[in-house]
Amino acid sequence: MSGKSYKVKGTKPTARETALDVLTKVEEEGAYSNLLLNQYLQYAELSKADAGLATELVYGTISRLNTIDYFLDTFVNKGVRKLQPWVRGLLRLSFYQLHYLDRIPAHAAVNEAVNIAKRRGHQGISGMVNGVLRNVLRRKDELVLPDNLPVAKRIALEHSHPEWLVARWIKQYGEETAEEICKANNEPPAVSVRVNTLKTNRDALMEQMTEAGCEVVPSTLSKDGIVVLSGGNMALTNWYKQGLFSIQDESSMLVAERVAPQPGMRVLDCCAAPGGKTTHMAEKMNDEGQIIANDVHPHKKKLIDEQVKRLGLTSVETTVSDALTLAKQYAPQSFDRILLDAPCSGFGVIRRKPDLKWAKTPEDIKDISALQYELLQSVSTLLRPEGVLVYSTCTIEKDENEAIVNRFIEEHPQFKATFEQILPHQHHSDGFFIARIQKA
Repeated sequence: MSGKSYKVKGTKPTARETALDVLTKVEEEGAYSNLLLNQYLQYAELSKADAGLATELVYGTISRLNTIDYFLDTFVNKGVRKLQPWVRGLLRLSFYQLHYLDRIPAHAAVNEAVNIAKRRGHQGISGMVNGVLRNVLRRKDELVLPDNLPVAKRIALEHSHPEWLVARWIKQYGEETAEEICKANNEPPAVSVRVNTLKTNRDALMEQMTEAGCEVVPSTLSKDGIVVLSGGNMALTNWYKQGLFSIQDESSMLVAERVAPQPGMRVLDCCAAPGGKTTHMAEKMNDEGQIIANDVHPHKKKLIDEQVKRLGLTSVETTVSDALTLAKQYAPQSFDRILLDAPCSGFGVIRRKPDLKWAKTPEDIKDISALQYELLQSVSTLLRPEGVLVYSTCTIEKDENEAIVNRFIEEHPQFKATFEQILPHQHHSDGFFIARIQKA
């Protein structure tokens, strides 16, 4: 694989080295941590416990990035930013262990860091790493934030989010809710599955899962959802392979419910990959009717096709094109239901993709909201009278959500809308916005 770490010949990297390789590459190349981590874990062939540690170190360090740097800066001459990327990454993941993880013995974290520094750098670097981390341990009780920080800065450092983003959320939702959102974004994401009601029902599947030793509870958000509290990787189970369920967040399951497609309808899913909402709609339609599932990326069409096949569905037809051109490809007013699950900033799924919060800028929100409005305006021409168009995003930014829908309704009085915003702390699920727009 590309980007292999510095290694002793013939040895496999440890959990901490694997985490360091991922963190360094994420920072240097802007790679996605989840994709990169999977790639490196396959290569390293770590034990289950070590793979768990590497995963914890990658996501934990990225989640707590600005808080870690804030404290490390007091121990590093000239500050963390002046260090080589791999040295910076090593100090960050070591600090994360010392400050945030109780179960890891401090001496193990420090010793391993010093050994990695010796293998990858020179004596000066290993000496510096050793000195910084032992200093952190000695002064552990002093690592508290000052009392007099302005509100946005305090929340940003306490819960590790960019200050500009915290300031936006305070403005949009108030101080208390903004802090709850940031706190929830650092929780590990829940695992939930959606029952394929064409093959089984929720009670029967929960019974099977419980008998097999899984700990499961019904979703309180969706009647098709099951929250898996423990039971291993759901994608490796026979239930998944047999198409008895799909892996999907509870908030996301609400989208197909709001589309409420009926058997025999003609439905357009404009930005359909990876296919979770498409297949949910097909199940709701009893697999009777037609769903055009479109995505702009050819490789993502393959993902939708795989899900459709695994679940045993026949009503879905996949296509590849830019969603902005769909209005030219299909006759006006030719769909009963349209789902526009629009591209967005993704700020509702930070707990699954912690790098998002550091990668995005206010300009990104502005750019994406312009595209979202253009898409909504364009695909709305394909909706028949009395039809329903659902506009959804996995963000909590009002400029991408209410502002888009309200502007659309003002400019197109023949439509009316109801919408809901799910925030990450409310149900400990993904943040989601869903607007149900009906044509008169």
